Amino acid sequence: MEWLKNYWKKRQEKKRVKEELKKNRTRAQRMWDMFENLLFAAIAALILKTFVVEAYTIPTGSMENTLLVGDFLLVTKFTYGSTSPRYIPFTDVALPYFQLPGFKDPKRGDIIVFEYPGDRDKLKSDEAVNYIKRCVGLPGDEIVVKDKILYVNGDLFTPPKHMKFVNPTITPKGISNPRIFPRLANFNEDNYGLIRVPKKGDVVELNIETIEQWRTLIDREHGKRVVTFEGEKVKIQGRPVSTYTVQKNYYFMMGDNRDDSADSRFWGFVPEDLIIGEALIIYWSWERDLDFFPDFISKLASVKINRIAKLIH
Repeated sequence: MEWLKNYWKKRQEKKRVKEELKKNRTRAQRMWDMFENLLFAAIAALILKTFVVEAYTIPTGSMENTLLVGDFLLVTKFTYGSTSPRYIPFTDVALPYFQLPGFKDPKRGDIIVFEYPGDRDKLKSDEAVNYIKRCVGLPGDEIVVKDKILYVNGDLFTPPKHMKFVNPTITPKGISNPRIFPRLANFNEDNYGLIRVPKKGDVVELNIETIEQWRTLIDREHGKRVVTFEGEKVKIQGRPVSTYTVQKNYYFMMGDNRDDSADSRFWGFVPEDLIIGEALIIYWSWERDLDFFPDFISKLASVKINRIAKLIH
């Protein structure tokens, strides 16, 4: 066992020398070591947040009772394909970005975090903000809501377990909501459609009657306002057209709180390149507005133990 003794002695000697060198390091060298460690940790955290998983907080009740205000989620960004940073941190300044291959495509029923595409008639959102909704329509699907009940491709969309309605009144078919998508459609949130979710390669007819359904989508795919009229003739970038070929796949999103959700019924389709990730798990939850105790006690009392570590589906 002489070799083992020699190995152990050499190991101890190396350790002693290393500790001696560490003791003799200057203050500046020790500060540099600490800086290197912090920098490494920051880079590792940035890579994790950008490409693997990101925390998300539920700000509104649009997904009740599946997700509640005060829930803190982990969202897997690699599921549908992670992207490099889309914006300069802490600003709304967009960056060119690349996307990695995903493990799967979104499917009906997935709860998805995505970048809000913007209000119905706007070219883009006024600020970079993320939404969370349930995907109910895939590219090429036909969406209909009849008396609050959702049908996809003619079949009943299985109601989510914790879906809810807060308004017992049904707005009859034929009474239009001026806020509904698309503009000038004779739809309302309770009786909506029939509408087809655009699929890459779809060729859509453009005329004076259909253009309001497609105007914003076409402008967004070009990144600027390109749709104009001359009499009853539709033009794209000044050229008369009668059809348009859709360039991206799109999805239809709805909140589980069907009567209190600003979703695709109001602002339209979500393009594939704005999808960020899939909601995975609730890692923390508390009641944010419990303010009748002192602050520290209030926070402890508001923790929702039964929601922590709850998988999302």
